[in-house]
Amino acid sequence: MNKRLLIRCLCASLTVALLFSTPVFSQTDDPNKARLVEAVNLMDKGQVDASITILKDLIKLDPDKFTYSYELGYALYLKKDYPATIEVLEKAKTNKDASDIAYQLLGNIYDMTGNTEKAVQTYAAGLLIFPNSGKLYLESGVMELKKNDLKAATITFQKGVAADPKFPSNYYWLSKLWMSTPEKLWGLMYGEIFMNLESNSKRTAEISKLLFDTYKSEIKVTSPGHFSVSFSQNNVVNANEKNPDKLLPYGVSVYERVLMVSALGIKEVNVNTLDSIRTNFIGEYFKGKTAVTYPNVLFSHQKKIAEAGHMDSYNHWVLQKGDEEQFKTWVAANADKWQAFLKWYAANRLVLDADNRFSISDYL
Repeated sequence: MNKRLLIRCLCASLTVALLFSTPVFSQTDDPNKARLVEAVNLMDKGQVDASITILKDLIKLDPDKFTYSYELGYALYLKKDYPATIEVLEKAKTNKDASDIAYQLLGNIYDMTGNTEKAVQTYAAGLLIFPNSGKLYLESGVMELKKNDLKAATITFQKGVAADPKFPSNYYWLSKLWMSTPEKLWGLMYGEIFMNLESNSKRTAEISKLLFDTYKSEIKVTSPGHFSVSFSQNNVVNANEKNPDKLLPYGVSVYERVLMVSALGIKEVNVNTLDSIRTNFIGEYFKGKTAVTYPNVLFSHQKKIAEAGHMDSYNHWVLQKGDEEQFKTWVAANADKWQAFLKWYAANRLVLDADNRFSISDYL
């Protein structure tokens, strides 16, 4: 899969990095596959004109093949020939084998050239054809952010998570949005799920630091042995006729209650103590009926990690950017344990799908 990174400047305070997965080449015999690979390689090396020449030749041979047209549109985008890019992609998106990335890149170009309304329409049109496209929900949410409509953006990103649970970028934005509100527990969950889906990027490091800073700011040690937690302010009792066990608000009555028990005896908040708190939390959460009433895909994954004996390594990985020196010291003192975790984790990643996903609505 040929990966492309497109940086879009959204406004003075927002920049979104979008990872494009270019439609690649069929595993069936294709006499033009080698030429297409050559064109893509030339493009990646900066030889865009040579790539365009090959792609135009390929399109003459098969005008309806989406891959050729999309790659040509992308090459023209690299040359900043936006009118030509739009012309190619408007046609490409009608190809019988077109994918959601045609609408994504086309909408990006409309947005970059100042036609915001057309960009929004393009993403919406794409979602009618590809209703499970996390990418197009991402783009639609970003357009709401540009209007500073944080509520609409949040709703859109949440729809993206529901439609495409494996796509990381919607979790990324939801983590940042929720952690800017009083209901920070949702930001913690979305952020950690994001890190499990995209485990080695600049955005991963950003969210790691945000998670640590949020824990540190919302777990306040007032004196030795005395502390408070504040990850939710929602204290509204729910009228849940289907499940009377869910009457009490999840954040205050479930999450914070379990967290308080898990943090008993804490004297300070750092990477090492948060490791202990988070490990205790999983043990407490799966006692009694809590995990049955409120199943949580992230907590179930953490339970699996704990049962495999890797929870301390995992916790240090999640929180490492909060105190990199403390993390490095811990790894140096636990080198074998750390390497064992990395090997285990590579074969035991968080699996998300329509039946195994995270949704705030399950807790309300």
